[in-house]
Amino acid sequence: MYAVKNGLLADVVRGETYIGSVVWDKGVILAAGADVEIPSEAEVIDAAGKWVTPGFVEAHCHISMASSPNNYNTRIDLNEWSDPVTPYLMAADSINPRDLAIAKAREVGFTTVCTLPGSSNVIGGNGICLKLKEAQTAAELIIPGTEMFKMAFGENPKRFFGDNKKAPVTRMAVAALVRETFCKAQEYAEKRRIAEEKSERPPFDFRLHQMLPVLTGERKVRIHCHRSDDIVSAISIAEEFGLTYSLEHVTEGWMIKDFLKEKKPWMVLGPLAMEPTKFETQNISWKNPAVMEEAGLEFSLMQDTGYNTYLLPLYVGKCIAEGLSEIAALRALTIWPAKNLGLDARLGSLEAGKDADIAVFSGHPFSAMSRCEMTVIDGRIYRS
Repeated sequence: MYAVKNGLLADVVRGETYIGSVVWDKGVILAAGADVEIPSEAEVIDAAGKWVTPGFVEAHCHISMASSPNNYNTRIDLNEWSDPVTPYLMAADSINPRDLAIAKAREVGFTTVCTLPGSSNVIGGNGICLKLKEAQTAAELIIPGTEMFKMAFGENPKRFFGDNKKAPVTRMAVAALVRETFCKAQEYAEKRRIAEEKSERPPFDFRLHQMLPVLTGERKVRIHCHRSDDIVSAISIAEEFGLTYSLEHVTEGWMIKDFLKEKKPWMVLGPLAMEPTKFETQNISWKNPAVMEEAGLEFSLMQDTGYNTYLLPLYVGKCIAEGLSEIAALRALTIWPAKNLGLDARLGSLEAGKDADIAVFSGHPFSAMSRCEMTVIDGRIYRS
């Protein structure tokens, strides 16, 4: 049994900070608050003068798939460039538990991430959520039942395949490939339903089978979209097929805030330090999160890549300087991404019964002058 006492606790549920304690045992938080009684048998860590937050969660990254170190001149296990439509791919098959990015992210307070296939494919397959523990095998990192379906709009699929004179060459073709694939999946689902009603052996299509939980809304679709028109297209097609979805990047979201306020989509914003190396990122703005907060929307923040996740807390500090409130900043790396991933019953806040995922900082967690001194994942302490 362990306890952290006298720390400045970030209560992201009630939206306040106060001096208090957190007690955990066997990987689960037993108590957290200002008046927690610490059992005599607990090993106590004094966090006086320090911040204590829920373990950080990044809802969109490529940790353990774009493994570090890597060389982009070689092939990395992120984008399957052989085909623009690959709904059957599983990120779990590319997880490298020895990726240097795992420890690097853990050292700044991250305890959980969702790692996804890249965005070269119109339909890229299925991501998975990971705990950033020291582990020998991928199975020790993977949170079972957290598959998420990846799609991409905009320049990336056009560039990867169009440059090789293969569809999609235009945004029209991107949308058409998405619709075609979902129509095929609907037809496949209907054929299976009819066969089962007749007590016949249902047909099996390996490429389309992973789309069945997507069609029912059981599996969330994560849609890469930077430009405002791509954001609108993504929402339109998601509504057309009744998908449960989250928008990824949303770089020009600040330009269509009224539309987003009406639709209220799940969103993961970033990376905000990205250079405008593509036309669709030329309107990138540090104010984007503050605009979304002003619109009353919940969102997560991402650094997107693998290794550079460790820089995300510094960039969140820049967002605060540009108008994002402190509590929204904390929520954007804790309870909001946990909710987006369907893991808020386990993660994202310091509450009894949740996983003992905790971070202790020497100062403000989003200050360049602070460091994460301790990260706790499933009750295990990692000291930086």
